[in-house]
Amino acid sequence: MSNENPTSNTPEATASLAAPDGPTTGILSTEGAHAPVLQEARPDITDEGETVDLTRKTFADYGVEPEITEALADKGITHPFPIQALTLPVALEGLDIIGQAKTGTGKTLGFGIPLLMDTLGPGEESWDEDPAAGSPQALVVLPTRELAKQVATELGQAAAKRTVRIVEVYGGRAYEPQIEALEEGAEVVVGTPGRLIDLMERGVLDLAHVTTVVLDEADEMLDLGFLPDVEKILARTRPDRQTMLFSATMPGAVVALARRYMTQPTHIRAQDPGDDSMTVATVQQVVYRTHALNKVEVVARVLQAEGRGRTIIFARTKRTAARVAEDLEARGFATGALHGDLGQGAREQALRAFRNGKVDVLVATDVAARGIDVDDVTHVINYQCPEDEKIYVHRIGRTGRAGHSGTAITFVDWDDTPRWRLIAKGLGLPQEEPVETYHTSEHLFADLRIPEGVTGTLPRSKRTLAGLSAEVLEDLGETGRSRRDGERGRGGRSGRGGRSRDGERAGRSERNSGGRTERGSGGRAPRSRNRKRTRGGGAARSGD
Repeated sequence: MSNENPTSNTPEATASLAAPDGPTTGILSTEGAHAPVLQEARPDITDEGETVDLTRKTFADYGVEPEITEALADKGITHPFPIQALTLPVALEGLDIIGQAKTGTGKTLGFGIPLLMDTLGPGEESWDEDPAAGSPQALVVLPTRELAKQVATELGQAAAKRTVRIVEVYGGRAYEPQIEALEEGAEVVVGTPGRLIDLMERGVLDLAHVTTVVLDEADEMLDLGFLPDVEKILARTRPDRQTMLFSATMPGAVVALARRYMTQPTHIRAQDPGDDSMTVATVQQVVYRTHALNKVEVVARVLQAEGRGRTIIFARTKRTAARVAEDLEARGFATGALHGDLGQGAREQALRAFRNGKVDVLVATDVAARGIDVDDVTHVINYQCPEDEKIYVHRIGRTGRAGHSGTAITFVDWDDTPRWRLIAKGLGLPQEEPVETYHTSEHLFADLRIPEGVTGTLPRSKRTLAGLSAEVLEDLGETGRSRRDGERGRGGRSGRGGRSRDGERAGRSERNSGGRTERGSGGRAPRSRNRKRTRGGGAARSGD
């Protein structure tokens, strides 16, 4: 996880106050007042038109405690991204936030740092006297397993010098280890809606002491049908909690959720000045009309382009993703697959191999796009045309992250041309008519810097990566599938039914190793903490 944000690579952002329609309408933004703001929104306290250099300040300049700044510095993270710099001052005041930013802009630390600073872990002063001691004090809700695991990992890195216990809970793993982790004590819970509700109904997850709730990727949770579950979860938390909602887009149902469950939220948008597009400006986007039988040949040549690094290939169906991964592996490329027909152990194996550089090609279905957070993905290939512009944006958002450049290639079948025209028009892209392309087309080689003479097979001399088999496949005790020793895994079934579109809920369960990230104190003596548990200046809990 890289968060370096040098001044030379990241444009300066501005913070401005929207022209008010009334005394309570405001927006905190880096592009101006173009986003819909809830009528109950809190006015921004920034002077109108003030320009703030967000790239030179460090996390310490925003009041982040030394333990967290030191833990981040150990990972090479010293300067906040714009969404983090805009979010931190508001979040640290305990105010509700609606955050909008392009994918890959680093919002996890924007909500994660305030969340961790407001949480007391074992051994810290006043922890034993706190009514919430050992119970969840913060909750992060996300739509997919991969995204939950990713966010828990980032929070764990930021909390490396704290004693805060972070537990991740999601479907596809057995209940028992997650129940045991919660019973041992957890200050922060990161999970997906279905498993969170299952654990609540079993009486092992008590949200009565949760004072900070984060709803991440709210628009994706809407697409997967999770919003009713999210409302049920929010109803179990304190009414005076701090709520932070993050979403790339703001459809009506998400706005309605915010209006119902948030108190005078501050609306924050982070975007480079002058950039009104939904896609990242540093990403080269090319669109080709290709024949279904020729796509693998084209991909095999794209994967031999100059400067090609980690690559993600997106397919609409699980069957296509599996077939493409097998075809590319047979051609000599170090390839992994990520789709819903794989057990959780195999999915995590593929992601680890991709992050660890043992494979450099990952073939995934759409939902997996939300859980892949690797800064140095150089190429994204849409093997099949996305369903709509939102899916297109999320797919190509896997490249061009953290200030890097990238290349996005989209294949459009003849039947998909009308759909692509709608996507291009909706996003204001110039490539409304795909160029007919085959693996022998000269423009393919010129556009993507593919050396002349490459074939559809990777030469043996260039097969240098260890491959997927070099990454350990954990035996997670998955139920309903054969284990490597031929035995059946153990663990209870959810009983909540399956979730389509590779969603979080599953009838099968896997056993994990605890699902918990527990951080030590690093030998530091406990110290008192300043907690923000207030609404309107009043104490939210005795002992604060």
